[in-house]
Amino acid sequence: MIFTCPVCRQLLSRQEKIYTCPSGHSYDIASEGYVHLLPPNHMHSKIPGDSKQMVASRRAFLETGLYRLFSDRLNELVREDLPKTDPVVLDAGCGEGYYTARLAESLDQNGISAELYGFDISKFAVKAASKRLKSAAFAVASCFAVPVADASTDCVINVFAPIVESEFLRVLKPSGRLILAVPGPRHLFGLKQILYEAPYENEYRETEYAGFTFEKRVPVKDTIHIEDPQTIQNLFAMTPYYWKTPVEGSRRLSETAVLDTEIEFDFLVYRKTEE
Repeated sequence: MIFTCPVCRQLLSRQEKIYTCPSGHSYDIASEGYVHLLPPNHMHSKIPGDSKQMVASRRAFLETGLYRLFSDRLNELVREDLPKTDPVVLDAGCGEGYYTARLAESLDQNGISAELYGFDISKFAVKAASKRLKSAAFAVASCFAVPVADASTDCVINVFAPIVESEFLRVLKPSGRLILAVPGPRHLFGLKQILYEAPYENEYRETEYAGFTFEKRVPVKDTIHIEDPQTIQNLFAMTPYYWKTPVEGSRRLSETAVLDTEIEFDFLVYRKTEE
């Protein structure tokens, strides 16, 4: 167990229905199997993170397999440099568990016995992830205060979640790897052409993080064709554009029956610098 108490930061141990720390703090385990480790002072709203509807939309879209190529490439990147003995992988901002679950399946198929952990600030997302993948440990938590022990993970993955390099550096073992998924320049450009009068490409950045050595950028791209209006709306609901699109753009999308759009992830691979 690598989860730590959010109050005193000591390691938690799992009992039948609770997690406890040596100082006596305890946290109930939900019926789905996850634990809530987000302190009230880190909750900037009553129910932070993605709503139940957003989680359901993302889950429905991902289940179509239209983003499977991203998941497959992520799995390859994780597998290529995991330790042979008892590796530990942390999914920071795991969402509803699509990438975590497919990673677990990939590791199992390749004979790799790993401990998988995931957390997200959305209770609804973590609940869905816990239902999906019983073999992993999930928690409601924030990337800004990760309730995970120092130097306890071999690999941290982060797919479109907040990047808090100091926390990721802290939880990684020496020479551990950080794999970030960021949108490529043309990701969802066809969708943006419908939403906005002047669509723009995403910014291309070469980002350095203190304590990490950049190893490589791995672009993954394709074009998808969607004929189902509900799937188009599900895709829209899982993007940041859902919150900042003008009414007219949302109306145009609601009238769209067929969508062709480029999709593009860049995987950025970093290694914790040896001290």
